[in-house]
Formats: sequence, structure tokens, C-alpha cells
Amino acid sequence: MADSERRFSRALYRSVWSKIYKIRPKLVLCRRDRLRLRAPGRCERHRRRRRLLRAQAAHAGCGERGGAAGEAGEAGERPGERPGERPGEARSPRAASPSPARDPLPPRPLAPFPFPISALLPAAPRVRFPSPPPARGPREKRPVPLVRQLGPGRALLLLPVEEDFTFGGTCRLTCLYGEVEVFGYAIRQGQPPQDLFSTFTHAFLNITAVRYSMPPKSMKELRRELRALLRSRLTLEDRSWLVKNFSPLCSLVMLEQLNNCTVNFITSFPGLSCVFMQESGPLQINSETLALRSVGIKKEKKKRSLTLTESVQSALRELVSVAREEMDDCLVILVCGAQDVGKSTFNKYLINQLLNSVPCVDYLECDLGQTEFTPPGCISLLNITEPVLGPPFTHQRTPQKMVYFGRPSCRNNCENYIEIIKYVFSSYKRESPLIINTMGWVVDDGLLLLIDLIRLLAPSYVVQFTAAHAKSMPVLTPEFVEGADGLYTKSKSKHRNRCFEFPDLGDTWESTDEEKDSPVFLNGHKLLYVHSEFIFCKTVRNRESHNRVLRGLAVLGYLSLLMPSVPKPPSFLPSLTPYQVPFNSVALRVTHSDVAPTHILYAVNASWVGLCRIMDDISGYTRGPILLAQTPICDCVGFGICRGVDMEKRVYHILTPVPPEELRTVNCLLIGSISIPPCIFCTQRGLEGTIPYITADYNFNLPGASEKIGVRTFTAEEGMQIDPTFYRKVK
Repeated sequence: MADSERRFSRALYRSVWSKIYKIRPKLVLCRRDRLRLRAPGRCERHRRRRRLLRAQAAHAGCGERGGAAGEAGEAGERPGERPGERPGEARSPRAASPSPARDPLPPRPLAPFPFPISALLPAAPRVRFPSPPPARGPREKRPVPLVRQLGPGRALLLLPVEEDFTFGGTCRLTCLYGEVEVFGYAIRQGQPPQDLFSTFTHAFLNITAVRYSMPPKSMKELRRELRALLRSRLTLEDRSWLVKNFSPLCSLVMLEQLNNCTVNFITSFPGLSCVFMQESGPLQINSETLALRSVGIKKEKKKRSLTLTESVQSALRELVSVAREEMDDCLVILVCGAQDVGKSTFNKYLINQLLNSVPCVDYLECDLGQTEFTPPGCISLLNITEPVLGPPFTHQRTPQKMVYFGRPSCRNNCENYIEIIKYVFSSYKRESPLIINTMGWVVDDGLLLLIDLIRLLAPSYVVQFTAAHAKSMPVLTPEFVEGADGLYTKSKSKHRNRCFEFPDLGDTWESTDEEKDSPVFLNGHKLLYVHSEFIFCKTVRNRESHNRVLRGLAVLGYLSLLMPSVPKPPSFLPSLTPYQVPFNSVALRVTHSDVAPTHILYAVNASWVGLCRIMDDISGYTRGPILLAQTPICDCVGFGICRGVDMEKRVYHILTPVPPEELRTVNCLLIGSISIPPCIFCTQRGLEGTIPYITADYNFNLPGASEKIGVRTFTAEEGMQIDPTFYRKVK
């Protein structure tokens, strides 16, 4: 017991104290640090204020002494006398200082304060000194756009010059003052409002305030002009808020809620409302968030919007400048590249830029899978006069000439694809610039087919896109196109003027009598090699499913033309009255496969059909159905759904938005591999009882039925592999 007491009474060694010192808590503060963290008391605040006032007085006194010294030097004062002291007046002796004597040093001027003291404490009424305005540093925040709610479904957006506003959703934009740019299209004061579609399937749109020219005016004159301009649109309170926050070169736009039949029809299907607006709780709810929500949009981050690289911007500037100069000789631009490199986005941006200076732009669609203005599977020629401010399913338009190919790809029928392009391209009248969109198939036969298109269409410019994730392809210089063999054409010898000779095209090309006598020469092109860095969400595994969704949305966008005007709610497709088409008035043809004549009506029923016009006379047939032996190259006036086949009356029930005056000329129905979206059959509202064309009893014992249902993910060579995680065995 004594040993244990003796052992505990020993003092700790130095090594033990060092260990304790090392393992002490790192957040333990000393007394001075604790006092610094504590809020200053009343005495401390008075002490700090006195120090600041003394510093201000010393700074002001320094300036006064410097000015008085200059005056004294001019008046001839002696250096030993103080300013304001009478000559000969005796000075009062100073008291001896207890501090040791120091070497005399030259007086050091006081440095001016880099910031006003009034920024820290209330300014003293007796001591004031001017401070220069602080220069804007590189890290200082730029002015942000201001939003004010005007009422239900209306908001006011005030944009400083060269500032962006990124949003998601749909709205109608009206420029009240200044100028803004949306997706390359300039919207100025006094122009009609534009409908904006910033969907979650594509990059978000930006509203950018453009620096515009204006006569020199004072701020008072600008505010007076602004009040007079907006007196009929805004209330007094809104005008006061605007005048208070307005600065020179600002742009003012009004955002209104958009009631569009296409948006209402697509969002009526369960699960598709998130295409235009995704409901997610904001981090903070303020007046700006509530104002934007009443319009139907949501503010998004700028990094999720469209970003153009320097090479893309350089190509756009060159093409727009050339289109402005060459008004007589129209510009032909062919855009090519691999899949998912931004060809369609570039085409829309270029169309909007050209519409700022030219009245219209022609557009030749050669991409069967991802069409821009028509349902998929078409080759069309359109005349665009209005800006393109949304994804393809929001601006379905009637083309000038269209042919229904019936497939999303031309891999197995390239010859027919080339013939259709020749037929559609013959309608181009060279009255406006032409933009040609091509497919993303640029390997093997696809590259050879692209060389044939360049020789056939003879573009002035070829814009070739490349990206880090895209498949490599050779640079399509004029020398490479001249020396390479295409899929159906051979390499041409170089002429003296480096042109291509196509006597075959002289029959279909519209020209004068003098031009028809001479051979047709197609000049070489100029290549613009563009590197893109578009952000995309497609991969090798989900590319096909993603494209299938976009094709389904394009079909829904076309069917939305069946809906009534905006004030009325969207109608359901089963409630619409179809057209009755007799068997003997139209011919039938399945474009993508061979179907036995006894099964042709099964293929037509509940299918997406192209309403076409052929030159053959089929009026001699009394019964029907009339079958065609080959797929014709003919005009397509529109599309529809075959809702049913009445065998007793021998009529087809067709639901289509094509007007009756054009339906009278239709005498052929083409059925392709483009399918109707499943939501039309399964999730459409207004259906009661048994859903037609849908069954839950599937017999897997039928020939061709599979016992395993899986999701095909990627292609290895020519075959498709099934992901084993999606296997489902059926007993």
C-alpha cells in the first residue's frame, strides 16, 4: 500500500508533459483569442471610434499642412517658422521627453486610406475627406437580372447589357425596350412576341441582352421616354420600380404564360409533363421564384445551357457574312459529322442568325432518324420564315416538298435514298440560302454515301463537325472528294477550273435555254472544320432508346395539330371523328418489308401511314385493296393513323390533321417501320373499358415468339446482345 502511494505521489517526467501538450485539443484558444471572438463591448467600441477619428484627423491635417507649406514657400517664410506664426514671436519651450534621444529621420508622408472610413462606422459630421470610387475587380459580381411579377402569369425581366438569363420551361417573350437574343435570333423593341420552348430533353435557352445603338441622351430623358413608352402596359407602381432600377443600355422584356396546343397535348399523357417543366423544390423561395413559377418557367444554371466553341462561332460569322454579300448567288451549306456532335443544333442556330438579315432560308432534311420539322422517316425541303426556338417536336411544319422513306435509316436501301434526294432537291429554286442536314452515319458505306451527296448537291460550303467522343472520319477537303470513289459515283478527273461535271443532273435542274445547251459544272466547295464540345447524355447503351423517345415526341407533336384552338382543353384521340377512305380509292404499299397480300390489312390496321400522291391511275379498280408491287417515289402531303378497317363497308378509318382540300388528291397509303408511340394506346386519358389493340395474354408458343424478353443494349459487329440483367423467364 505504501508503495502504491509512493508511486502516485511522484511528479510527471518532461516526456509525459510533452505528450500531454501534443495531444491537447487544437481548438483551445488563449485569452486574447477568446477576447477577439467575443463581441466588443461599449468601451471597446468607443476606443476604436476614437482611434479612427484620430486617423481621419491626421489624414486631413496632413493635406492641410501640405497646402499651407506650399503657400508659405511662396510667401518667403523662413523654414524654422510655423505656418500662421507671427515673425519674431517666441515659442513656448517643450517639456523634456523621458524617452532616449533618437537619430533624426526625414518626415514620412502619410499614405492615403484605400477605402472610406464611413464604410465601417457612421461618418463623423465634422471630419470628411473624399475617396475615389473603387475600381471593379476581377472577382466582383456582375449585375444580375431583376424579375418582378406583374400579375398572374406575367413577369417583367430587366437585363443589364450583355447579361444572360437561363431558364427551363415554356413562355412567350415580348421585348418592351432594347434588344435581346435567344438562340441566335435577335428580338427587338416593337417586334411581335415569340414563343420559347426550353425543354429538359435539350440544352436550355438563354435570353441575352445585346448592346444596341442609341442616340446620346441624359438619364432624365431616358427615364421620361421609358415612362411614356410603358404607360399603357404597366401600372404606376411597376413603372416606378422600373425607373428606379433602370440603367443605360438595359433591355426590358415581358414573360407571359404560354398556352400552346402542342404543349397541352404532350403534357396530357402521364409521365410526359416533365419534358417541359420538372417539379423540384427550390433552395429558397423568394419573389423571383414565385414570379417565374407563375409564368411556367424556372431559372437554371448557365452551365446547362448551350455553349458554342470558338470554332463554331467563327464558322457562324463567316457563313452569315457570306450570305449577306451573295444575295444573287445563293449559298448552299452542307453540314456533316458523326452522331451526337451538334449538327442539328448548329443548323437551328444558323437559321436564326440568317433570319436576322434575310427574309427566308431553305432547309433540305436528309437525316431520316432525327428530322427537324417533320415526323421521322422523311426527306423534305422546307422554306423557313420564322425563327426556330425549341426542339423538333415543338415546331412541326408543312414542307414545300416531302417524300416518305418509311425507315429511320437507309442502310439496306441506299440507292432509293439517293434517288429520293435527287427528286426532292430538284424543287430547290435558288432564291434563298440552303442548309442541308445529313445523317450521322459516316463510316464504311455511310462515308461513301456522303461523298456522293457532296458531288450531287454541289454545296458552296461543307461544315464538318468533329468531337472527342465521335468516330474519326477523313477531312472532306475538295481534293479528297475529287479523288475518292463514292458508293455510286467514281472519282472525277480534275478540270482546269476544278469543277465537277454532272450531265445527268441537267434534265432535272431548272435553268434557262442557254444554260441547257452547255454542260453543267458544279464548283468545288470550301471546307469549315469545326470542333464541338456539346454536352450530351447519350451513350452507346442508351442512344437507341433516347432516339426512340425523341421520334415518339415528334409523332406526338405532329398529332397535336389535331387539337382545337388554345382556349379549349385538349381533346382525346378516340373522341375525334376519322375520315372514311374506300378500299378502291387508295393503293397500299409496305416499304420496309415484304408482306403477303392476305396479311396486308393486318399491317395497315393501327399503323402510322403516309398520305401520298402517285401519278398512276387507280380509278379502274372496283373492289380492293389495291397493292403496289414497288415502292414509288412520290409526294407525301401528310401523315395519319389508321384507326380501324371496316370489312363490311370496305373502308379505312384515317385520323389525320391534313386539310380536306389536300386529302382529295391522296391516292396512296405507305406503311413504314415508324411506329406510333405506346402512350397513344396505353396511357391516353379518356379510355374506358377494354383498350383496343392491347392484350395481356401473349402466347409464347407461337412461331417467332421468344421465351426471354430483354433490353438490347449495344451492337457487336452486326448482332445485338441482350443485357443479362433484364432477362425474364416465362413459364
